[in-house]
Amino acid sequence: MLTTLPYTVRHTPLKTRAVDLLQSLDYDRCINEPYVEVLEGTDNRKARKYEAVRWMMVFTIGVTVGLVGLFVDFFVHLFTKIKFSLVGDSVEKCSNTGCLPLSLLELLAFNMTFVFIASVLVLIEPVASGSGIPEIKSYLNGVKIPGIVRLRTFLCKATGVLFSVAGGLFVGKEGPMIHSGAIVGAGLPQFQSITFKRIKFDFPYFRSDRDKRDFVSAGAAAGVAAAFGAPIGGTLFSLEEGSSFWNQGLTWKVLFCSMSATFTLNFFRSGINFNKWGSFQLPGLLNFGEFKCPDGDKNCHLWTAVDLSIFVLMGVVGGLLGALFNCMNKCLAKYRIRHIHPKAKYIRVLESLLVSMVTTVVTFAASLLLGECRDLSSPTSHNTTLSGSEDVNSTIRQFFCSNKTYNDMATLFFNPQEVAIHQLLHQNGTFSPVTLSVFFLLYFLLACWTYGVSVPSGLFVPSLLCGAAFGRLVANILKVKLGMDVYPGTFALIGAAAFLGGVVRMTISLTVILIESTNEITYGLPIMITLMVAKWTGDFFNKGIYDIHIQLRGVPLLEWETEVEMDKLTASDIMEPNLTYVYPHTRVQSLVSILRTTVYHSFPVVTENRQNERDFMKGNILVSNNIHFKKSSVMSRAGEQRRRCQSMKSYPSSELRNVCDEQSAVVEPAEEREDLLQQIHAPYPNLYPDQSPSEEWTMEERFRPLTFHGLILRSQLVNLLIRGVCYAENQSCATQPRLSYAEMTEDYPRYPDIHDLDLALLNPRMIVDVTPYMNPSPYIVSPNTRVSQVFNLFRTMGLRHLPVVNAVGEIVGIITRHNLTHEFLVAKLRQHYITF
Repeated sequence: MLTTLPYTVRHTPLKTRAVDLLQSLDYDRCINEPYVEVLEGTDNRKARKYEAVRWMMVFTIGVTVGLVGLFVDFFVHLFTKIKFSLVGDSVEKCSNTGCLPLSLLELLAFNMTFVFIASVLVLIEPVASGSGIPEIKSYLNGVKIPGIVRLRTFLCKATGVLFSVAGGLFVGKEGPMIHSGAIVGAGLPQFQSITFKRIKFDFPYFRSDRDKRDFVSAGAAAGVAAAFGAPIGGTLFSLEEGSSFWNQGLTWKVLFCSMSATFTLNFFRSGINFNKWGSFQLPGLLNFGEFKCPDGDKNCHLWTAVDLSIFVLMGVVGGLLGALFNCMNKCLAKYRIRHIHPKAKYIRVLESLLVSMVTTVVTFAASLLLGECRDLSSPTSHNTTLSGSEDVNSTIRQFFCSNKTYNDMATLFFNPQEVAIHQLLHQNGTFSPVTLSVFFLLYFLLACWTYGVSVPSGLFVPSLLCGAAFGRLVANILKVKLGMDVYPGTFALIGAAAFLGGVVRMTISLTVILIESTNEITYGLPIMITLMVAKWTGDFFNKGIYDIHIQLRGVPLLEWETEVEMDKLTASDIMEPNLTYVYPHTRVQSLVSILRTTVYHSFPVVTENRQNERDFMKGNILVSNNIHFKKSSVMSRAGEQRRRCQSMKSYPSSELRNVCDEQSAVVEPAEEREDLLQQIHAPYPNLYPDQSPSEEWTMEERFRPLTFHGLILRSQLVNLLIRGVCYAENQSCATQPRLSYAEMTEDYPRYPDIHDLDLALLNPRMIVDVTPYMNPSPYIVSPNTRVSQVFNLFRTMGLRHLPVVNAVGEIVGIITRHNLTHEFLVAKLRQHYITF
């Protein structure tokens, strides 16, 4: 019999941070033999059918996202209408009878009930909290956050956002729409659900991370398009903020999906609100209305070249305010992570209820004490339609004011946020500077506190509303104090763009979204200039709000490109030299041990090349093919061997326990063993070392050259073991069962774990031939490749592992996402300077 198959492990100690629970997504195709068989059986007819199915799925995703938007908008409108009508009637009655505290209690009851329901839904699925944009951005960047695109997350998100918005919190429904659209894109083409296991249909298409990424991009873009009625802006959003990997074909599909979502939502909303089916008058959940001067006013202008200088200053102020908002929210998020999240879950519910109570009391008190009663007959500019038959004049509030007057503060606080934005952009009357200042300050502080509580919440609309108040305040100062002839709605729009740009730091997509929402192309230049200035100003102090929350979660996000000075490093400087690898033909016992004692998701397939050994020692430095290793960093193979044997004591086969015992090992004559290996495992010579690991091994023996043959994934190895794909040592590898591509991807995306394997059904002495299932031609780089080249290849191709192979085909290290993060590169650059 053959001796125990040694396996070599070179790895660093496992980390204990929560970030280690995150997994990278592999967007590269595994071109193994089962996949090649599929390619060989594919002709032009099948390819066209596959492409037609893809277009149908994209259209279905767009229509579904549009219907989700319709559902959210209908119930938010219904709940807020019921709440404001009842509370409004109570306020009008109590204004005369002096029972205003009762009106406040009614408002508190409505808001806190709605917020409680939204918070409980987040307890069911914690990933449903927030806007979901940071998580989707991470997913499209190549990082899989557990539960982010599950059906349960979708249900909690879409339902929870109804109650969080209706509950009066300063949150929007547009961000959650993007997350919901991404979930629809991820789940709909799979025709199965992990949450509801009975939902499973035989649909053999799109069984890879690569396909799912494209559909998630389309779904996220459709969510933006449905939220703002901006299909082009949604496509650019998915490109700018989300997807790291793009191509021309995907652009067409994403745009088609966005168009489908926009027109689906437009069709149903127009029919429901105007009873004119097919009129297409309401393109998105949020639309800024039409900007135009009153008829006959020849002196009116939307904006002039002189106003551009003011817009630049507003961009600077917006960037500063956005940086302050992000800094304050980051401090709050850190506090929640340290003091609230580790405690019992009900503490998060109590925090949400506290925010709801404070928000309700503050808005009610501000409207009562600080609102000004203004005359309804004030000069008008023009009217604009909101939804249904309403216009901006029909949504003013008379809270606590006499007849023929309205409360300007209550008009902003006691209306849906979309209506309040319309009031600031198109209101016939004016808002006093004091009202705008107080509203901006209160909204800024409460929105900053609210973003991050355990409810589904978006940030787009609160930022737009806060910025619109700032812009309208600037317009009032210019018009009243300085006597300038300006159009207030334009300044409100520019203020909204400046503040939102300062918070989220978006440029291209946000410009197009705002232009599409206003239907006014002439606003393109001022919006673009304002957003650029706001981004540059904010970037001087901190990152955008989404990047900050991604960083707080410890997600290894890869930026668009590396800094210039990082090119002082090469692949050999940042790679991981301690490898865990497998041989082309490996015993079951070795594979089980490797999979159970490591957390790596890919393993190089290698053979040892003793004829090419050029390792030698210089003092305490091992020089191996021009790659330098400190002696202290090299782990002992023998120590790792003993640790693995101890971890395998639970293996049910007594044969394995005997194998791990050196005294009971059976040794065959070397000549007979070598002949048998050459017969069975050709064309891979020298598959196993001819001696067992020993502490007497030299540095050269521990790091002898390894010829690289390919990569195999953990999921593939577990699949092979569970399906019993192996052969006996006295047989040829041709007797090993073969798996098809459909069988290899049947369990996607939830592959079985190694701990699900029933070891009693396996013979540990059986051998697994992994060569048909490995990827024999992955992307590789040489040790001398510069970091910028490595980074661009890794990011643009959507890789998960990048082997470093020298000129003679020997693997000397491997690069993963962790090795390309900014923090890791900075640390390595610092070491480079010290060494230099």
